[in-house]
Amino acid sequence: MCKLYLGKRKVLCAVVRLERTQTPHLADEPSSAMCTAPEHTPSEEQEELIGELKPSQPARLYGSAGCETWSACFSPDGSRFAWSMGHGTVRVLPWPLPCDRRAEDPATSEEITLQCEDIVWGMAFGPRTANRVKGAERCGPAEGLLLATGLSNGTIKVWLVSTGQILLNLPGHPSVVRDLAFAPNGSLTLVSASRDKTLRVWDLAKKGTPYHVLTGPKNWVFKCSISPDSSMIASVCNLDSKAYLWSMRSYTFIRNLKYDHERTMISCDFSMDGALLAIGSFHAATGWWLDLWDPYTADQLTRVEDCDLCVYRTDNILTALSFSPVALQLAFKDYRALQIWDVEQDKLVLEADHNRVSGLCCAFHPQGSAIATGCRDGCVKFWKVPRMVPSLQHLCRTVLRYSVSTFQVRALPLPKKTLEFLTYRNISKKKILRCSEHYS
Repeated sequence: MCKLYLGKRKVLCAVVRLERTQTPHLADEPSSAMCTAPEHTPSEEQEELIGELKPSQPARLYGSAGCETWSACFSPDGSRFAWSMGHGTVRVLPWPLPCDRRAEDPATSEEITLQCEDIVWGMAFGPRTANRVKGAERCGPAEGLLLATGLSNGTIKVWLVSTGQILLNLPGHPSVVRDLAFAPNGSLTLVSASRDKTLRVWDLAKKGTPYHVLTGPKNWVFKCSISPDSSMIASVCNLDSKAYLWSMRSYTFIRNLKYDHERTMISCDFSMDGALLAIGSFHAATGWWLDLWDPYTADQLTRVEDCDLCVYRTDNILTALSFSPVALQLAFKDYRALQIWDVEQDKLVLEADHNRVSGLCCAFHPQGSAIATGCRDGCVKFWKVPRMVPSLQHLCRTVLRYSVSTFQVRALPLPKKTLEFLTYRNISKKKILRCSEHYS
């Protein structure tokens, strides 16, 4: 048995020893396509739902703007939850939530309501540190916790959570600020993605000066994600058949991850070790795709497709995705359901939230025990995430890949099967996620 904190050399030795003793995990060649159905039944959905927040104002007609929960997020230490409840209002609540909590209930001393005066599209807590940092070190002092909100008018407002006061009002984007992300290195570096076709990097320690503007995309930038080691930024645009990778060290363009035909890009997110980048996209002829890429080599490793037997496949749009911060689990929301795919064990571990109105965003709790989904009607639902025990092989791989690129791994004098495992080349090349109705 290895101790994961002893360094790369012992982690590599542990992986090699495990390969020799647990060959079934590495012996089989990955199949070209697989079909997976969830192990949950619809009757279990109420057991998986652990809470719900409903806005005090009634929802507007379906398709009208203003009441949606475009963003929801947990604080880095998991003690706070930020809810964009529509109508320019953000509510910050303690986690776990009190039982039967509703928006119209009187606010407690631990709750804060932020009046942003415009539609809130993106939110992010900061400062953040790496997922490997545990306990109180992950977030730092609670009195220093910040919440950044991206608004429809292009402004970014940064709030001090402990007081509910505005610290910074950052103009600069001439259009909607669609997404925000703090660098997970403990700094006050904030990245914003906007419909003005740019990303901006802000140094909040310097009063929010935008010291870098990243240009190049020809369409609205929908989503941005920062790798766990804070070395790369990934972004996707609508009506653009490629993802963009940028260097966080030099703030220059690195490469594109390209598709061979036009697709609408939806979202992207890095895995907890930064070795995988998940990209969600949609096309009317094929439905949605969820692809896992190697960000270092630009290799597409696997593709997950929606159920090919459903008649409404071409209308079932993927709306959000998120990697678990503590496990190799990928959550994604489409019009049919919220699903969580355990990549290591290659199976669906959750299918819930069967509601077409839901599905604008999803966010894991930092401990991976719960996931929140934001809805078009302004509601937020919280779902229990099944706890899966990762293999010792995967734990060793995660520790190694956090700081070692694919090129560096390939240069190691290790057996071919071990190198394939460490670089995620052993996963299935294609998966079709059959729904419960069509799985046999």
